[in-house]
Amino acid sequence: MLAWFKRWRRKRYLRDCLVSESDFSHVLGRLPACNGLDTEEQGRLRRHVTLFLREKVFQSVGHAELALQDRLLIAVNACLPILNLGIDAYDEWATVIVYPDEFIVDYEEEDEAGVVHSGRDLHAGEAWERGPLVISLRDAHARSAWEGYNVVIHECAHKLDMRNGSADGFPLLHLDMSVSDWTGAFTQAYEDLRGRIERDEETPLDDYAAESPAECFAVFSEYFFEAPHILRAAYPAVYELLVQFYRQDPAARLGQVKGVTRMAHP
Repeated sequence: MLAWFKRWRRKRYLRDCLVSESDFSHVLGRLPACNGLDTEEQGRLRRHVTLFLREKVFQSVGHAELALQDRLLIAVNACLPILNLGIDAYDEWATVIVYPDEFIVDYEEEDEAGVVHSGRDLHAGEAWERGPLVISLRDAHARSAWEGYNVVIHECAHKLDMRNGSADGFPLLHLDMSVSDWTGAFTQAYEDLRGRIERDEETPLDDYAAESPAECFAVFSEYFFEAPHILRAAYPAVYELLVQFYRQDPAARLGQVKGVTRMAHP
């Protein structure tokens, strides 16, 4: 689509069909990660959410049509990471598939010896390269059941990671960001997590981040928005890089909050 036409169409839609202030405010009030957004930021988020709901196709599985508040909840969570990046960051995919609960995924993986293992796993979310975002509605409603947990932000981080290819923990960085700084900080944090697990020590964040560099970036992104004080205390260099990447500082916005131990999630 021509860029000028897309801009014109979006501008007209925002003028005529902006998500109602009452519906938007209701969902915003349920999400602690959105606390501290000023009036201008709330307005920008509301515009992103309006376009997200307009341009993404929601497909429900196993239940009736999604309620507006369910779609709004997913959209607000999805648009918070791109608050200062813009809705174009999600242009490469168009569908949100919503299951009522965790869903079964078949997998095949090859180990270091070349042996292929297959099986079935329960997932709360998935992000397919140039494909749909897949979300468990129950987990989307989990809110702060586990501190730092947000399945929508997690999967949207994978989507941002995929903008320059397969998810590998190295998203498309801004021109003013240092590749070596990113590589060094994330590698150090990832290796620290894996080392703690090997020594049977407690990890400062969910140990799922040690599954792969891609999961490390996604889990750290969850903490960045949901529990920034925990991420900043554990890995300050990573936190500062995510401030640069997402163009926002949740810890400054939310203020200092006393951390509590987070329960592991499946």
